[in-house]
Amino acid sequence: MIVEHLNLVDFRNYATADLTLHSGPNVLVGRNGQGKTNLAEAIVFLATLGSHRVSSDAPMVRDGQEFAVIRARLGHAQRKVLVEVQLNRQGSNKARINGSPSKTNELPRYAHVVLFAPEDLQIVRGDPSARRRFADQLLIQRTPRMAGVLADYDRVLRQRTALLKSARARGVRGEGLSTLDVWDDKLVALGSEIIDARIRLAADLQHPLAQAYATIAGADHRPELEWALSVQGGDPEEDPTRDLSERSDTKDVLDRRGEIAEQFRIALQAKRASELERGITLVGPHRDDLILRINDLPVKGYASHGESWSVALALRLASAELLRAESPAGDPVLILDDVFAELDADRRRRLAEITAGYEQVVVTAAVESDIPEVLHRHVVRIEAGTITDDRDPASTSGAESDD
Repeated sequence: MIVEHLNLVDFRNYATADLTLHSGPNVLVGRNGQGKTNLAEAIVFLATLGSHRVSSDAPMVRDGQEFAVIRARLGHAQRKVLVEVQLNRQGSNKARINGSPSKTNELPRYAHVVLFAPEDLQIVRGDPSARRRFADQLLIQRTPRMAGVLADYDRVLRQRTALLKSARARGVRGEGLSTLDVWDDKLVALGSEIIDARIRLAADLQHPLAQAYATIAGADHRPELEWALSVQGGDPEEDPTRDLSERSDTKDVLDRRGEIAEQFRIALQAKRASELERGITLVGPHRDDLILRINDLPVKGYASHGESWSVALALRLASAELLRAESPAGDPVLILDDVFAELDADRRRRLAEITAGYEQVVVTAAVESDIPEVLHRHVVRIEAGTITDDRDPASTSGAESDD
C-alpha cells in the first residue's frame, strides 16, 4: 500500500494542502515549525484514528474552524481507494470511503502506517499510558474492529467511574451500590477482550522485536516484552518500583484465556471498597503496563540512552514486520518523523538500510544532510506551510505554519 496523494482542509496550520507522494523514499524537508510533522500526523490518523502528539482531536482543527478534513488516495496494487475523515471539534467524526459514508473505524482497514518519532522514547521511558497507547494503536491496525471495543471500554469506564465518584460524595460504602454490578459486567466483557488481544500482540511481537533489536543495536541483548496485569493483583499504574522479578505468567494467561474474565471479576470485587473510597476504577486494562526488558532487566531505569533508542526503534520495526506479514495490502507505509536527528551515525545508517526496502517511506527532517543517501530520493520542501515538490517546482500549496 502507498499513499499517492494527501489533501488537507483546515488541518493544523493548513487552510488547504496537497501533497503528492511516490513509491519508495519521500523526504519532507523544512525548518522546525514549518508544518512537515502535521503532514505526517494526518497520514497516521487515517491508520490509527489518533495522533502521536495529542490525546484529543480538537488541537488538529485549525484555529477558528469547527472541523478539519483529511483526504487521501491510497494505492493497493492496481486498486485505488479514496479515504476521508472529518475531524469535528464537537461531536463524532465522520468518514467516507470512495465517496460513501462509512464508520471511522473502517479507515484502518485501508490505511496501514507505522510511525517512528522522537516521542517513541516515551514508550520505553515514560509512564504506562505511553506503552498502552503504542499497543492499542497497533491493535487497531491489526484488527480494526478493536477501535470500537476500545472506544466502548473508555465510555463504560467513564460512566462507571462517574458512578463511583457520585457514591463517594454520598457516603455509600461496601455493597450499598448494587447498580455497580451492571457496569462491572460491561467493563469485564470489554476489558477481557482488550487484555486478550494485548497478550496475543505481545506474544506475536516477541520474535520480530528480537530480530529488529539485533539489527539496530548490532547486539543480541535478548529483548522481551510482557504485560503486567492489574486483574492478577497489584497495580502497575501506581507501583512502578514493584519487584519486576515477580512476573505475571503471560504464557499461562494465553493458555487460559477463558479465565481472564473470571480474574477480572474477582479483582473488581476485591477492590470495590477501595474504589468506593477513592472514586476511581482500580482494575482493568487501563491500569496495565507493558514491561520491556533487555538482558533480563527492565529497560526503564536500567538501559542507557542508546539502548533505549534501540528498543524504541525495534518496537516500531517489529510492528511494521507484523503488519507486513499479516496484511493482504502489502507493506505498511513507514513514516520517520524527525527521527534521524535523534540518532548517532551508526543507528542512522542501520535504520535507513532496513526501512529503504519498504514499499513507501516518508521521512521528515529539519536538516537535509541528516537523511542517509539510501533514503534521499524524492524531496519535498516545506516552508511556512507552503509545499514545493522538487519534481514539480511549479506545484505549491499550503497556508500559515505551526508545526
